[in-house]
Amino acid sequence: MGINKVGRWARRPSCALSMNGCAAGAGDRGAVAVRETRALPAAGAPRDAVGQLRAAVAALEADPPASPSGVIRIEVPVRQRGDAVEWLHAQGSLLPRCFFSARAPLPERPALAIGGGGGGNGNGAGGLLEQWQRPVSVAGVGSAVFFRGTEPFSLSDWRAIKRFLSRDCPLIRAYGAIRFDATSDHSVEWEEFGSFYFIVPQVEFNELEESSVLATTIAWDDSLSWTWQKAVKELQSTLQKISSSSIKVNNSTLQTTIANLNHVPTKASWDLAVTKALQMIKGKQRELVKVVLARCSRYITDTCIDPVELLACLKVEGQNAYQFCIQPPDAPAFVGNSPEQLFHRKYLNISSEALAGTRARGKTTTEDFQIGQELLLSSKEDNEFTIVRDSIKKKLEMICDDVVVHPSKALRKLPRVQHLSAQLAARIRNEGDEFDILNTLHPSPAVCGLPTEEARQFIQDYEIFDRGMYAGPVGWFGGAESEFAVGIRSALLGKGHSTLVYAGAGIVEGTNPSFEWDELDLKASQFAKLLQYQEQHICLQEAENMGRVI
Repeated sequence: MGINKVGRWARRPSCALSMNGCAAGAGDRGAVAVRETRALPAAGAPRDAVGQLRAAVAALEADPPASPSGVIRIEVPVRQRGDAVEWLHAQGSLLPRCFFSARAPLPERPALAIGGGGGGNGNGAGGLLEQWQRPVSVAGVGSAVFFRGTEPFSLSDWRAIKRFLSRDCPLIRAYGAIRFDATSDHSVEWEEFGSFYFIVPQVEFNELEESSVLATTIAWDDSLSWTWQKAVKELQSTLQKISSSSIKVNNSTLQTTIANLNHVPTKASWDLAVTKALQMIKGKQRELVKVVLARCSRYITDTCIDPVELLACLKVEGQNAYQFCIQPPDAPAFVGNSPEQLFHRKYLNISSEALAGTRARGKTTTEDFQIGQELLLSSKEDNEFTIVRDSIKKKLEMICDDVVVHPSKALRKLPRVQHLSAQLAARIRNEGDEFDILNTLHPSPAVCGLPTEEARQFIQDYEIFDRGMYAGPVGWFGGAESEFAVGIRSALLGKGHSTLVYAGAGIVEGTNPSFEWDELDLKASQFAKLLQYQEQHICLQEAENMGRVI
């Protein structure tokens, strides 16, 4: 079904667009000539670090490298730990911007009995990652280089990104997201994201466990018509706009009220789609085993919502989840609080997970335990979960050695919901297999269905909105390490009074359409609560046209 177009989103002040690293043929050119990180003396506070970075860039301008291409990161350690969300909030509406928060390690994560370093390229950088602290959160503004395309994310696009990354510079990363389905129609609210969108930030704040790092990155490539002189000029312009302080964020409420709420589809349309899916699942041809159907809910609020303020609120209850924010220039912000890892790579080691089946948390310890046991013993939920876990395991076995699943089934308890989960670990044969891992694991049966192509086609035929980056990979590529979450529990925020909230539910044999609708409400509840959901003020209706300006 066609997607109704929406009007242009309000334009916001932005940093320079820099160069698109995914220009034609870029992936075939090999690594840029210079890839390095330069550390400056530690600063006592972020305001001191900003001055040091400005001076360092001025010195670079006076003594430019002779190479026709490169990427240089200059970083200043800050002795005190700062808050990455508060730093991002202080930068106002400088765009593009990004944020990614690492998830707390899971206690049940399986470990492979293999070495953690070396492997792959034989460049002797095996112990490098152990020599620096992994950031708790990263916030960035501006783009030293961005990567955007309108065709599906390809091996050539991945290679174009990796040109600027190095094992020797582990904190030079490309942050971004990939559409759930690049072959589906793109609606205008997702237009600026393309089929994929990544940036290496010009300026970023790394929040560590006990300290911080403020860094700036400059990238240039004469073959992409982005010279050293252009890159320095635009970086200096961005640095002049950087605030040296942080601004406290209200992380308990957004101080807003919902005036109107539209669900697409409506409950009646949802029931029809689920019934059709069940007919195919139970039919003689067994065309489908599982399909995941989603809902897009448009919340109209009495005030505009700042994406960074929403991010701060999500972070409060997100220790066991990934918080993210991706906002290209002149575009809405994709913000989420995903509990689900797509994959994490460190050198040759891969981890992934299966997540399926949902129940609410109990109001008491006893009730919570009972609900959890009901989830563990439910045959319908076990069927849905087993489909997801076994599919991911088979996909990993196609590319990896030593695939381990442990535990094979356990409860993952989050603040509002609990799920069935399994942890998987494996080892790729070389680091170039990373693209195959991404391309094979997405989309998983947890967000699409099984068989994959039949489920994807059903979604195209019966969902009447554009998922965009919802349920797609969101995260970062690095030289020695990469990590991606599944972009669920997410929303799209424009500059106006409208917010699009996405939620999905798996349809398998034994599914009750009304129960799954309630599950959608449960999954969207973290956003509804933050928006100060007041039922008596809300008019429910199906949007005839998703085409109003947000």
